[in-house]
Amino acid sequence: MALDEKIKYNINDAYEAAVEFAGAHYENFPVISFLIPKRLRKHVAIIYWFARTADDFADEGRIIENERKLSLDGFENFLKSALDGDYENMYFFALSNTIRQFKLTPVHFFDLLKAFKQDVRKRRYRDFNEVLDYCRCSANPVGRLILELFGIRNDEAFLYSDKICTALQLTNFYQDAAIDYKKDRIYLAQDEMEKFKVDNNVFELNENNLNFKELLKYNVDRAQQLFDDGKKLFGFLHGKLKFEIKWTVYGGEEILSKIRNSGYCVLQNRPELSKSDFVKLFVKVLLTNE
Repeated sequence: MALDEKIKYNINDAYEAAVEFAGAHYENFPVISFLIPKRLRKHVAIIYWFARTADDFADEGRIIENERKLSLDGFENFLKSALDGDYENMYFFALSNTIRQFKLTPVHFFDLLKAFKQDVRKRRYRDFNEVLDYCRCSANPVGRLILELFGIRNDEAFLYSDKICTALQLTNFYQDAAIDYKKDRIYLAQDEMEKFKVDNNVFELNENNLNFKELLKYNVDRAQQLFDDGKKLFGFLHGKLKFEIKWTVYGGEEILSKIRNSGYCVLQNRPELSKSDFVKLFVKVLLTNE
């Protein structure tokens, strides 16, 4: 069958649905901010749809583990079919169009799925290298895809982007420590928990004792160093993209700051960014020369 005979979806409707989907979901930072050029917003939205939908298969609802795995396997098969020109729905039609138009690297999408599948089966991480390996698939591909959308394909830029994306993922882990534990997940390295004499009772009792605070401080400081190292990416960026990435980095740093200011009491109070925080951070973007 010819490719044009397989197409059953209107591309504009598909992208519009993706933009609506992105706008309806809360994240630490706006998925499609006004800093994203209008011509690229729909493409960012369809990438977000892919990642958010797959993540929901791994996390949301009361689905048993085997069903989550089957859903993710099916989603992966839909992606493979879309890359071959056969589309399960209008979202995959739009995603395939974006991948072809911008020559995006397909492996980044498969890496994301690898991370979501890992969330289904893996609940603990032996050491920080295992955590970093998870971030390599769960976060870093997103940064690389955004750079590719903007025509940036520089290995050094990718390296700094990875540092930023890993730092953002780690920040989210510390921000959501209590939420993740309710899902029986701990993203703090087990050997580091042992080093700081922290066990599961801290999570069970919502007890921010001194040992837990010292463990979290150690992790927060390390995430901050990754942000600091990753800021070298700014030198590869121009225009609105530079403002967008700086805004996102400053948002992650602000969450870390809120964790510090709370005395590392993330088990009782989840730190979040307010509307006034967004405004303050945007002003910082305009005034800071990095």
